[in-house]
Amino acid sequence: MHVYLAELVGTAMLVLLGNGAVASVNLTKSKSQGGGWIVITVGWGLAVAFAVYAVGNISDAHINPAVTLGLASIGAFAWADVPGYLAAQVTGGMLGAVLVYAAFFAHWAETEDPDGKLACYCTSPAIRRLGPAAVTEFIGTFVLLFGVLAIGNIALAAETVEEAWTLAVSSYFGPLLIGMLVLSIGISLGGPTGYAINPARDLGPRLVHSLLVIPGKRDSDWGYAWVPVVAPILGGIAGAWVYVLLDF
Repeated sequence: MHVYLAELVGTAMLVLLGNGAVASVNLTKSKSQGGGWIVITVGWGLAVAFAVYAVGNISDAHINPAVTLGLASIGAFAWADVPGYLAAQVTGGMLGAVLVYAAFFAHWAETEDPDGKLACYCTSPAIRRLGPAAVTEFIGTFVLLFGVLAIGNIALAAETVEEAWTLAVSSYFGPLLIGMLVLSIGISLGGPTGYAINPARDLGPRLVHSLLVIPGKRDSDWGYAWVPVVAPILGGIAGAWVYVLLDF
């Protein structure tokens, strides 16, 4: 049970700090309003690093259903534990989104842009073409899984893929390198879709956005919601399998 709690807490921290960076940039009268894309990508990279540091020694810090399913698909994680991890991650994403709402409570009514408010919870494509958006999310999550396994293997001399993941998330420098990887994905590949690369990071907060009383909010864009869920899962599985098949 403690590993599920760790996944919940880690994902909540990830969303609180990541979406907190988005809210800081988007919401009216925030002191960092207008800080731009670099602030958001740095915020998300640091959010990932801290979340992995926080729970990496407890649950291996998946904090992402695409990671859990990707590792399970290659035999590096027990399928029996998958449902508990996924439930904890989505719940953690919801908790993190509620904390963002509370932290910026005074700013929702001051902000007129409904799209900017939605972005503080979930992603949306810059150009509304769902196919290309799904391809972008697939590629970004492919790089995430492949990259984290490479960090564990190459930098820390792991002998198995299971050990590669564990070393990457539990070593002194591993979580920081993972945060830098997420920063790189955000800067290089995040522009088209806002780089969800994590179904729990998008679905949980999107649910919260639909439920909370947020002044002047728009709909939660459920017509797009399948993209940041399905495409990252497929991309994560592909990234893990390619890493294994290349026998690194």
